[in-house]
Amino acid sequence: MAESHGNTPAAWTAVAIALAGFVVGGVALMLDPVSLELFWVGVALAPVAMVVFVVMNKLGLGETGH
Repeated sequence: MAESHGNTPAAWTAVAIALAGFVVGGVALMLDPVSLELFWVGVALAPVAMVVFVVMNKLGLGETGH
């Protein structure tokens, strides 16, 4: 198993953004009437999380190579 096992600022930030996206999307689906605009904002946060992870990883805030 890796030493940090994903416990890096890049990983934590990406997970936090993705989790926020799922929460926003879930809340949007529970509203009456359903807010599709808010739902798509939540969906858009998933690729944002991936981009943030890649950028932070390249800046040295991720796991170093073995």
